[in-house]
Amino acid sequence: MPIKFLDLQKINLQHQVEIEHKLLEVFRSGWYLLGKEVKTFETNLSEYIGTQHAIGVSNGLDALRLILRAYIEIGIMKKGDEIIVPANTYIASILAISDNGLVPVLVEPSIEDYNIDISKIEEKITSKTKGIMIVHLYGRVVFSDELKEISERYNLKIIEDNAQAIGASFSGTKTGALGDAAGFSFYPGKNLGALGDAGAVTTSDSNLAETIRAIANYGSKEKYVNIYQGLNSRLDEIQAAVLGVKLKYIDKENNRRREIAEKYIKSIKNEKITLPSIPLDMKEHVWHVFVIRTKQRKELQEYLEKNNVQTLIHYPIPPHKQKAYPELQDFSLPITETIHREVLSLPISPVMTDNEVDEIIEYLNKF
Repeated sequence: MPIKFLDLQKINLQHQVEIEHKLLEVFRSGWYLLGKEVKTFETNLSEYIGTQHAIGVSNGLDALRLILRAYIEIGIMKKGDEIIVPANTYIASILAISDNGLVPVLVEPSIEDYNIDISKIEEKITSKTKGIMIVHLYGRVVFSDELKEISERYNLKIIEDNAQAIGASFSGTKTGALGDAAGFSFYPGKNLGALGDAGAVTTSDSNLAETIRAIANYGSKEKYVNIYQGLNSRLDEIQAAVLGVKLKYIDKENNRRREIAEKYIKSIKNEKITLPSIPLDMKEHVWHVFVIRTKQRKELQEYLEKNNVQTLIHYPIPPHKQKAYPELQDFSLPITETIHREVLSLPISPVMTDNEVDEIIEYLNKF
């Protein structure tokens, strides 16, 4: 049988009875936006993450856009200000910055864990820097006391792109509560996935939360009274209901991802393949994707495909080489370019069997 990269149908069918019950409940309620399910999910999410507020929005990109837009509206940032961001992130992180008239300042990642290299942040700070967007890429946490100290010394906001790391933690604090605000994506393939697009913002800043909630609702706190030139970015009742069911199982499903990642790290032994560095604490990370590197990526991907193992590349083209950002094209970012040229993501999901994991390891060791 083929081993899918991610069997979404199988993942969601685990919760079929509960999801169908909730969908029927929403259907019969006659209330489909800004209702009970959204409020319940927001409450449960904020309690799970450990923040005072959670705001459901349409998708993960909007979550980040809204955080930055709200900081502009309340006077903490202005157009032309700079936001530090990892150079090898998915382009959504950078789109959220440029969409607000802010300037992305790219920092190289660590070749060991693919997250932003915190030791390289301070040298990029200027008088225009107003924030650091950290991305917990591939479900691995990036945070440190040094980062916190830098942010405090320069009075910078820490914005977490937590699209890939719900349930991860650093020293007992969950991602999404480490910085000043965080954006979540609930795209179907995420560790906590909706049945369509969905997202959220978490923060303990009440002024920021209130501003985000208004901007996301046409710039309105009161119906037909618009105080901002807002957006329409609201989590709907159906997706909130689905996410409410699945949130109950996120820790269990993340634990299974950790088991698989640990087995990959211990058992893949091939000099052609570079594994991600072994974390000091496996339990802090949630392994949204398990990424290896090889100089023979094309050959390895074709070899695995012939053996019915589906893999993906996260991501083939770095943001500074995308046509969308011609102003970034001339940047020299050798570590980022190496990562994007060599990475390959192996199957990892809570519904994979031990036999499937063993089969993949066997193929990799024979390559």
